[in-house]
Amino acid sequence: MKTKILSIILAGGLFVSSGCSDFLDQIPDNVLTVEDIFKSKDYVDDYLTQIYANIPNELSQRLGEQFSGPWTAGSDEAKYNWDFNYANNLNRSTWATTDGTVSNLWNNFYKSIRNATDFIDKIDGANEAEVNTAMKSRYKAEARALRAMYYYWLVRIYGPVPMVNKVLPVDAPLSEVLLPRSSFDECISFIVGELDQAYNDLPIIPVDDEYGRITKGIVKAFKVEALMLNASPLFNGNADMAGLVNKDGKQLINQSYDANKWKAAADAAKEFLDLFVPVTYDLYVDPSTTSDPFIKAYLSTRNVMSAEWNKEWIFARPKSMNRSEYDKTPKHVGYTTAVQGAGALGATQKMVDAYFMANGLSIGNQSSGYQSTGSSDFKAPFDVKARSTYNQWINREPRFYVGITYNRSYWLFQGSNTSEVVSVMELSGNSGRKQSTSDVSPTGYIVRKNVVGNSNDRGNVQLRLAQIYLDYAEALNEYDPGNSNILKYLNLIRERAGIPTYGSGQGQISVPATQSLMREAIRKERQVELAFENVRYFDARRWKIASTEFAGEVYGMNMFGDGNAFYGKTLIETRTFRQRDYLWPIPNDEILKNELMVQNPGW
Repeated sequence: MKTKILSIILAGGLFVSSGCSDFLDQIPDNVLTVEDIFKSKDYVDDYLTQIYANIPNELSQRLGEQFSGPWTAGSDEAKYNWDFNYANNLNRSTWATTDGTVSNLWNNFYKSIRNATDFIDKIDGANEAEVNTAMKSRYKAEARALRAMYYYWLVRIYGPVPMVNKVLPVDAPLSEVLLPRSSFDECISFIVGELDQAYNDLPIIPVDDEYGRITKGIVKAFKVEALMLNASPLFNGNADMAGLVNKDGKQLINQSYDANKWKAAADAAKEFLDLFVPVTYDLYVDPSTTSDPFIKAYLSTRNVMSAEWNKEWIFARPKSMNRSEYDKTPKHVGYTTAVQGAGALGATQKMVDAYFMANGLSIGNQSSGYQSTGSSDFKAPFDVKARSTYNQWINREPRFYVGITYNRSYWLFQGSNTSEVVSVMELSGNSGRKQSTSDVSPTGYIVRKNVVGNSNDRGNVQLRLAQIYLDYAEALNEYDPGNSNILKYLNLIRERAGIPTYGSGQGQISVPATQSLMREAIRKERQVELAFENVRYFDARRWKIASTEFAGEVYGMNMFGDGNAFYGKTLIETRTFRQRDYLWPIPNDEILKNELMVQNPGW
């Protein structure tokens, strides 16, 4: 069993050791020096652990803590009711180059890059009696992979960045310290090269079952993600970025579309699949013995997020402080505190409508059976009985019931309550606006996905096999439309989700007939399968559709109504997305202190 988990969260400064509780009380002659670090395995482990420590914890998006970003509510999936959440700035396009969030991610990722580089430079000189040669090679590979991953997180947010790959002394000349931005192609080339180099000295399975440490599978998966980013319209022949040039005239985003970039991404995905599936990684299927295929699909698509270190998880952050449980648990006034939260992360009507029906068809398809009005008795897969349910929410696919808490739905965890805990978001309900104007859903829906019974620190999956399947299908469709593997891997996702695959259903689910229709099908599948997993924010940007998908009117239910009045489609807000918003701005301080640094377009 996978019982041992690497703890990567350390408090305090750069170098921390569990045996140094009185460290600050020591006299100056005993202060730990850089040379001392590499004399002791404990100190070496602490240094490497600190490099891991800035891996984003996306369960802390409410407050933007622990290097998390505003990705879920900054997309068309959701909205936070709390105005302090930075996603609201993005959705109004009122953010600025001087904002702390803009600089925090930049600074923390570069800090980790600097530490990783220093570690790479020095680990070979570590005390052989404490750190043997094999360990040095593995540790160096971990640091190299982490450095590449931090660069990947930087470029998908800010676009091309300066590549700083040596530790500069404090007295280094300005010519070495002040660096221009590398081109996006150069950034991706470096990231991919570093991941390939790290691969050779990494294990397939974490040593001593320390899950969370870098493995061969992780680096190959991040290679896929980097190449997918490089092939996508935002960075592949994007004329809107023609003005992004260094001060010497160097073009930072290539202006000629190159279909071979999609082939490189598809080849990387195929390499990953050939190397690791199904022995190391496989799509998660819940081990329950239920004979109901709908319940089986529901449990599989729900528990893939919460069954820690299952075979679908490729990369996860261990011991993540879980802030999101409170955000996703409804208010539930009148019940025990164990089932009370804020429920302030509201899913949008658009996201609710994106889920398929149980027959695999979109709600806009005339054959789907979708009903837009009225109510019926319906037993949801998480419920113990049938109850009156708004018709828009009945007979939907299993992933809908994984992702969405809707009005008058049975809560996942009942605790010690003697009466049923049912989430009522109508004006006077236990989770309605009469109970709180702050701790309440802004849309009449609440994000349910990745809510677990244990809200303590836990693994936070950030990349799983389903995404690689969909990456592969997308990349193949862009350079080799008609390839049989496109349909194969798209259908594997639908099959696990418990809905009819394309080419089945007695002709109802016809295979998308053109490259364009297949592209639409793949994108819709990503939207649903990877909902609320911090993917949609970046997908819409790399596809260059965020200006239409993320802008305009956002709808939900009528939070100021009781009974039938609640079910009226209601305008929640109108969002703004400008062309500049495709890339985050370079922090203003970086522009001021580096005369070679150029700003992103529109900022």
